[in-house]
Amino acid sequence: MTTKKVFLAGPFKSLVDENTGLMSLHERGKLESLISFFENEGWLVHNAHKREGWGKDFMTPQQCTKIDFDEISTCDLFVAFPGSPASPGTHIEIGWASALKKKIVLLLENDRDYAFLIQGLNVVADVEYINFKDTDDLLEKIKSILMK
Repeated sequence: MTTKKVFLAGPFKSLVDENTGLMSLHERGKLESLISFFENEGWLVHNAHKREGWGKDFMTPQQCTKIDFDEISTCDLFVAFPGSPASPGTHIEIGWASALKKKIVLLLENDRDYAFLIQGLNVVADVEYINFKDTDDLLEKIKSILMK
């Protein structure tokens, strides 16, 4: 049986505290919950936040760009928090996933504003939207999508 691969994307540099050099525990917790969920379901998870030590081990732009593009190219599922305000890096990754014809799941927090091209991406790509209020709600909704 082949292991399925998921690429988990989201804002990064804007969430790193300039004093500690690390992401906040709240933001990190959302990603860790999703990483654990997917791993427990048997998926191989690629996530730059974890790869780069939650902010303490940033790679060079050339390194992370190449790795992320290659990982998106070979993933079975692309999952992303687009960011509100928009995360430029995450939006580039969403564009790559769309152009590469990947199944995309976009995670949208309730009561946030998202770019129009994020809201309308489903007209040109295979996109499923999950609107959620908290991490527990998000995990329940991700489970229901994977069970389809």
